[in-house]
Amino acid sequence: MWRILVRNLFLISFFRLTLVLTLFLIVGPAAAGTLTETDKSVRSIVSGIVSYTRWPSLSGQPKLCVYATSHYTHALSGEEGHSELPYTPVIVRNDREALAATCDAIYFGSESPAKQLELISQYQGRALLLISEQNPECVIGSAFCLIIDRGQVRFAVNLDALTRSGVRVNPDVLMLARNKQHG
Repeated sequence: MWRILVRNLFLISFFRLTLVLTLFLIVGPAAAGTLTETDKSVRSIVSGIVSYTRWPSLSGQPKLCVYATSHYTHALSGEEGHSELPYTPVIVRNDREALAATCDAIYFGSESPAKQLELISQYQGRALLLISEQNPECVIGSAFCLIIDRGQVRFAVNLDALTRSGVRVNPDVLMLARNKQHG
């Protein structure tokens, strides 16, 4: 009697474990691939900025190097494949990789404004769009600075950095930043 009871308990436990693992394998990747609303907003704003930017000697899509320190690497890399991006994403881990990738645009994660300036100086003579998610003052470093507060995403523009970047941005984008800052 005990053998039958132990065997049945073992089979029930084994069945439950198999069921849990199967559900995890089916639901896990689907949940991991979903983007939050903030992720979607960041991707939308970055895509919009890149779409309305012109490089003097670029044909085709610009190459956006995204630092791996970004909170939004997954959203900006387009790995989930839901929509076409106006840029070719390249994930970089350091300045050396960013320089080797010959980026047309760079998206900084946790790199400080001083670190951004250091990299910019190594790109002298090339048109380069710079966007940052950890530069709320937007005084030095990147031309565009995302400001993410309680899930709301807006951006500021550093006109001095934009002027020196060598790229041209549609004035409507600049007005949108101004309206979002003051509105």
